[in-house]
Amino acid sequence: MARLTGVPWGRLFGYLRPHLKLFSVSVVALLISTGFGLLLPLVIGSLVGEVVTAGDTSGLDRLLLLLVGITLVLAVFGFVQTWTLGVIGERIVARLRAQVFDRLVTLELDFYVRRRVGELISRLSSDVTQVRTMLTQTLTSLLSSLLGLTGSIVILFLLSPGLLLVVLALAPTIVLIAVIFARPLRRLSTRVQDAIATSTTTAEEALSGIRVVKSFGREEWERHRYSGDLRDVVAMATRLVTWRGLFGAMMTVLGFGTLIILLWFTGHQVIEGTITIGALTSFLLYGITIGTSLSSIAGLYGQFQEGAGAVARVFELIDERPTIAEVAAPEPVGEVLGRITFEHVSFGYGAERVVLRDIDLDIEPGEVLAVVGPSGAGKTTFCNLIPRLWDASEGRVLVDGRDVRRLRLRGLREAVSLVPQEATLFGGTVGENIRYGRLEATQAEIVAAAQAANAHEFIEALPDGYDTVVGDRGTRLSGGQRQRVAIARAILKDAPILILDEATSSLANQSERLGQEALARRMRGRSTVVVAHRLSTIRAADRIAVLDDGWLLEQGTHDELLAADGLYAHLWRLQASERPTTSERASTPEREVAPETVAS
Repeated sequence: MARLTGVPWGRLFGYLRPHLKLFSVSVVALLISTGFGLLLPLVIGSLVGEVVTAGDTSGLDRLLLLLVGITLVLAVFGFVQTWTLGVIGERIVARLRAQVFDRLVTLELDFYVRRRVGELISRLSSDVTQVRTMLTQTLTSLLSSLLGLTGSIVILFLLSPGLLLVVLALAPTIVLIAVIFARPLRRLSTRVQDAIATSTTTAEEALSGIRVVKSFGREEWERHRYSGDLRDVVAMATRLVTWRGLFGAMMTVLGFGTLIILLWFTGHQVIEGTITIGALTSFLLYGITIGTSLSSIAGLYGQFQEGAGAVARVFELIDERPTIAEVAAPEPVGEVLGRITFEHVSFGYGAERVVLRDIDLDIEPGEVLAVVGPSGAGKTTFCNLIPRLWDASEGRVLVDGRDVRRLRLRGLREAVSLVPQEATLFGGTVGENIRYGRLEATQAEIVAAAQAANAHEFIEALPDGYDTVVGDRGTRLSGGQRQRVAIARAILKDAPILILDEATSSLANQSERLGQEALARRMRGRSTVVVAHRLSTIRAADRIAVLDDGWLLEQGTHDELLAADGLYAHLWRLQASERPTTSERASTPEREVAPETVAS
């Protein structure tokens, strides 16, 4: 066990500390069962040498009863050890997973830009399980093997001191082999876990985007992609198994080589009459114990090396620090009036990709500001800076004259309701998804929010009304229905600042009108930022800001911007030429069809 470097043992054993009493019971059970196990060769040796050879039937009965007693003790304390370790292991897994998940939900968007969800799920599941196995089962199995090995060596020494020299002669060889195999085992184990994480990511992406997969007929491509990842897993795992097998084989040779030497040594002593046949039997059984203990230690050592990689990956996530953090003494947010100020704000995803450039803008309390511009102009990023989903690279974002970086983060985000373009629903019921806006809301408040979002009618028509399960990511609802549930969620939150990022883009014409009406009611008295691609939906905004390539090019009312004949006027004319005529709109049916309706 010379080179288990890189494993923070003090920190790792900290997870055992809350369970020391139970773990102590397990260790005591282990010591008792190992101790009684070491008695077996002596009893069997006596059985062969003193009872069978001498023909003592009463002695035979006594020894057999002793064997039965030892067996029962081994069974009882083996159960105690297995049960206590199982309970401790599950508690450690739960704590580790909770810590990893707690860290993941506190990390900001830039972390998820760099990482893939499938990789994180792999760490949360398989890596944590491997840490649990190493900390409980592998650790105690190693302790058991070491006790068995040590006990056998001590007993052999007491029976025949010359045999100790045979065992000690093998010690340097064992240490050398362990050192040689340590690094490859750990490196390959980490690569296997990385390959598993990659395959998990591929599967997660394909299954979460199954509609796109099927609509493009890419089932075969996804199967090929996942099979390729699995081939990488198998290739890496095969190399790991090869090294593990070689390590085990060499330790087996050493272990059973010891047994052969013992057999040769004690066999000569029996022939010379120095020891009895019973002692020979005991020697051989202890030799077998030594051989199997060495082989077991080899395998367990390999598992420790493999577990070291999992430990590093799990602790890497737990130690990840949010890039958007509160100051040492954040200011309480208090009542928010809704003045939002951008002071020379610039933002970039690294130096190579600048998204916003020197934005200077002031939004009055209760004002409705529409943000428009071509794709990639920085509209969504502009919105994300207000609740600090990102931090400005330069300049300041102020709410009621206070830098958002100095405010308590949770309070700031509670003051902002965000309705994104892609409505994200969770896999519970419709009512639970609306309640997400305010967890303590009553059923009556949930219904009122749905009515305000013009969603109550379609929800009541669902099979179980508000208790209808929406499916993974809301797949049992249509796009427009999901969007209106998201609007209801934002209405229930009732925050003083409202951000609508293409909030009605998923709605059909009639549904869009209902959604716009619902949102218009909520905008009254609230500072509202509306990102819109369809310019016809924001004509009534108090002010319109036009972004292009991160620059704030124009701002003013709809009429003022048309009169200025700049980028806004150009975009307006382009969209006007693409709008259907009145007769075309009249001939287009207004329908929102849920997926299960189509299937039926």
